[in-house]
Amino acid sequence: MGFIVLFLLLATLCSSELENNSQEEALYALKLSLNASKNQLTNWNRDQVSPCTWSNVYCDPSGNIYQVSLAFMGFTGYLTPRIGALKGLQTLVLNGNGITGGIPKELGNLTRLVRLDLQNNRLTGEIPSSLGNLKKLQFLTLSQNNLNGSIPESLANLPSLINVLLDSNDLSGQIPEGLFNVSKYKYVCFTGNKLNCGMNYRKLCAYDIADQGSSHKPKTGIIVGIVLGLVVIICLGGLLFFWRKSYKRDVYVDVAGEVDGRIAFGQLKRFAWRELQIATDNFSERNVLGQGGFGKVYKGVLPDGTKIAVKRLTDYESPGGDAAFQREVEMISVAVHRNLLRLIGFCTTPTERLLVYPFMQNLSVAYRLRELKPGEAVLDWPTRKKVALGTARGLEYLHEQCNPKIIHRDVKAANVLLDGDFEAVVGDFGLAKLVDVRRTNVTTQVRGTMGHIAPEYLSTGKSSEKTDVFGYGIMLLELVTGQRAIDFSRLEEEDDVLLLDHVKKLEREKRLDAIVDRNLKQNYKIEEVEMIVQVALLCTQASPEDRPAMSEVVRMLDGEGLAERWEEWQHVEVNRRQDYERLQRRLGWGEDSINNQDAIELSGGR
Repeated sequence: MGFIVLFLLLATLCSSELENNSQEEALYALKLSLNASKNQLTNWNRDQVSPCTWSNVYCDPSGNIYQVSLAFMGFTGYLTPRIGALKGLQTLVLNGNGITGGIPKELGNLTRLVRLDLQNNRLTGEIPSSLGNLKKLQFLTLSQNNLNGSIPESLANLPSLINVLLDSNDLSGQIPEGLFNVSKYKYVCFTGNKLNCGMNYRKLCAYDIADQGSSHKPKTGIIVGIVLGLVVIICLGGLLFFWRKSYKRDVYVDVAGEVDGRIAFGQLKRFAWRELQIATDNFSERNVLGQGGFGKVYKGVLPDGTKIAVKRLTDYESPGGDAAFQREVEMISVAVHRNLLRLIGFCTTPTERLLVYPFMQNLSVAYRLRELKPGEAVLDWPTRKKVALGTARGLEYLHEQCNPKIIHRDVKAANVLLDGDFEAVVGDFGLAKLVDVRRTNVTTQVRGTMGHIAPEYLSTGKSSEKTDVFGYGIMLLELVTGQRAIDFSRLEEEDDVLLLDHVKKLEREKRLDAIVDRNLKQNYKIEEVEMIVQVALLCTQASPEDRPAMSEVVRMLDGEGLAERWEEWQHVEVNRRQDYERLQRRLGWGEDSINNQDAIELSGGR
C-alpha cells in the first residue's frame, strides 16, 4: 500500500514537472519562431528556474502561465503551433508586430483563453475553426491582417464572446448569422473585407455595432470615410483602422525610437534612480511642471536630449514590493491610444515609486485656459472642440476597450495634456489603480478635486466609469468658460460658486453668451457652444444611471442623438427643480456659506 502511495506521489510530481517544462519549451519555441533579436526577450532562456520570471509573462501562484503580452515589439516571424501547450493561458496579446504565416489551429487547445489579440500583423490564411473550442473567449481581435477565406460558423456559437473585430482583412463569403446578434455583442466590426452581408445586414458590414443598451442603435446615414475617426473609435477604441495600412499612426501611438537603446516597440524601461535624479537636476523645484493628489511632476532631459516628465508618486504603500508594482505598471502600459499619455518607463527603490512619460510641450488644458504667460496664444475655439472630442475618445477606450477597464477618478482640465499638435492626451489614467487602493487603514478612499467629483463618489467612496463621465462634463464647462470648477469670486455677485450651478442658471436664462471665455473674443459659433454645454449637462446629472456612456458622448459630439437626450433631460430637470423649490419653501432652507477658497485636492482616503 505504501509503495502505491509513493508511486502516485512521484507520478504527481513528475506530471507537475513535465507541465512546467512543457510551458517553458512552448514559450522558448515562440521566441524562436518570432525571430526575436538578441536585444529582445533576453531573459527567455532555459537557464532560468521558471518561465514565470521571464519578461512579459505572468503566472498565477501555482506557476501556471495565464498571460503573455508581446505588443508592438517588431517581431517578423511566425506563430509556432507549440503555443497550444500553454493550457492555462487566459490572455495572449501580440498586436502591432509584423508576424507572418497562419494562425495555428492549436490555439483551439487554449480552452481557458479570454482574450486573443493578433491585430495589426501580416497574418495570412484562414481563421481556424478550432477557435470555436474557446468557450471562455470574450475578446477576439484579428483586424489589420491579410486573412482570407470565410468566417468559421463555430465562432457564432461561442457563449462568452462579446467583442469580434475582424475588419481590414481579405475575408469573403457569408457572415455567420449568429454574429449579427446585436443584443449579445458589444463591439462587432467587419469593415474592409469582401463579405456577403445580405440585404438585411449590409449596413452592419459598412459600419460598426456599438450596443451599449437598448437605446443605442447602429450608425446609419453617414458616409464611410467622412467619419473615419468615429468608426475607428467605436469599433476599436482607437487601435484599429478602417483603411488597411494607410493610417497606422492616426489613432494608436506606436512607441518609436529608443532611450539608451533599451526602449523599443513598446517595451517599458526600468530607469535607475540616479538617471532620473540627473535628468531632473536632483528633482529641482525649478523643474516642477505640476502637482496633484498623486505627487509632483518634474521636467527632465535624458542624456540623448529626449525630454521627459517624471511623476514622483506619494502615499504609495506596496505590500507586494517591486514585482507587484512592475506588473501593474506593465498592465497599464498595454493601454495605448493616441489620446492617452504613453508610459515610457518607471523606477522603484525601497522608498520611491516614479513613472516616466514623454514631455508634452503644450502642457495642460488648464494651463492654456488660465495660466498663460504674456505673449502665449490662447486656445481657440476649434482647438477646444478638438480637445473635447479627443478626451472623450481616450476615456471611451479606458472604459470600454481595456480589459479590465480603467477608471480615471480625476478627470479635469489639469489632467488633459496637449502634444505638439494640440491633440488631447489624457494623463494619470492608471494611478488610482496603482496607488491608494493599497491602503488598508482607511475604509473609504476618495481622490480628485472638489467641484469635479461626482456626488455619489464623494458620499460613498465608490467610483465607476460614470464618475469619470461626471468629471468629463465639468471639464467641458472649463473648456467653454475658461473658469475653475469652484470660483469663490462669484460670491460677491451671486450664490453659485460651483461652475456647474452657474452654467445651469445661465442656460435656463438663455444667456449662453455670458458664460463663454472672454479670451475667445467672440471667435466662436454660439450653436456649437450650446451643443458642448448640453453634452456637459447630460454628463453631470446627479444620478449616475442617467449619465451617458463615453461612447455615447463621442457620438453626441459628432451630432448623433443629442437632440433626443437633451429634450428628455430638460423635462426631468424642470420637474426636479420644481420639486426642490417646493421643498425649500416648505422647510425654509438657507444657503450654506463656504469658507475655503481653493479647490481641495483629495490625495488620500477619507
